[in-house]
Amino acid sequence: MSDITQRKIDHLDLAARGDVAFRGRTTLLECVHLVHDALPDLHLDRIDTSVTLLGKRLRAPLLIAGMTGGNARAGAINRELAALAEARGYGFGLGSQRAMVLRPETRPSFLVRDVMPTGLLLGNVGLVQARSMSDQALADLVGEVGADALCVHLNPAMELVQDDGDRDFGRGLERLGELVEGLPVPLVVKETGCGLSGSLGRRLRGVGVRHVDVSGAGGTSWVGVEAQRTATARRALGETFWDWGIPTAASVALLAPLGFETLFATGGLGSGLDVARAIALGASAGGIARHALRALEAGGPARAAEFFAAVEQELRAAMLLTGCRDLASLRRAPRVVLGELAEWIRQVGGTTPG
Repeated sequence: MSDITQRKIDHLDLAARGDVAFRGRTTLLECVHLVHDALPDLHLDRIDTSVTLLGKRLRAPLLIAGMTGGNARAGAINRELAALAEARGYGFGLGSQRAMVLRPETRPSFLVRDVMPTGLLLGNVGLVQARSMSDQALADLVGEVGADALCVHLNPAMELVQDDGDRDFGRGLERLGELVEGLPVPLVVKETGCGLSGSLGRRLRGVGVRHVDVSGAGGTSWVGVEAQRTATARRALGETFWDWGIPTAASVALLAPLGFETLFATGGLGSGLDVARAIALGASAGGIARHALRALEAGGPARAAEFFAAVEQELRAAMLLTGCRDLASLRRAPRVVLGELAEWIRQVGGTTPG
């Protein structure tokens, strides 16, 4: 078994059943308090949760975020969750397609278009790999899976803990600027559990990036995942940086004023109220990964569908109770930002409370 195949298997096992959550850091979404409207003058059935992202209409502002690929088990998970996303009108993200480049025989584990013929599908590759690949090679990677956009993920903290991880992160911004023009589909820049800062957001806007996924701190610690995988001295490094990163809510608040066309809030979201709070801060949609995987592993597609039905019910309830008939109204809804999140906003800059 190749190193990359074993790594993907380890990632799945740890994400589904391991103790790899952030230990002392949350998403800070609990610091966002939506203001109750006791007279919403709305019918629950007339609340509109639809949104158009990256050229595709979603019935609800939900993305089953990229997690896996590269082996048979991962392929089965991708197909089951992609079929669910198609049926419920969500977006779906593939895990890193690096395995397709290194081991072409893993290609079937990323092929979901036959079960998701119309939905929003996001491809995925690391920035270090994208830096060494030609525009045409990346376009071919997108074309092989029929993706509507390509996520290029940033994961320096995770890589530093991997025994064989990347160490050279130079020329990244320049390459992202090239890909904005060089790819045949939109580019989405995403993190992998450590969040995007306002400073980086401004640099990304400066080279033309229009779509981002904050993938903030507070959910699965991918530094923690890699720390669990290694028996070398790097385990101590991973333990030290287990809680490293910008909380998801803070990252959304810091990037919301910068004018991105698409702003996915992923990283620790587990309920419709989380999604509502993220959208109130300025997100376009909420991404859910580990909770979806755990529901699927616990009870198959039916249990995963039940989980997402509850998420939608909670989102619609939050919208009714704030008097918001659509997502645009929710982004303008009064809210109170307290505690640590208010300090992130005050000290580093971002959207203002209320």
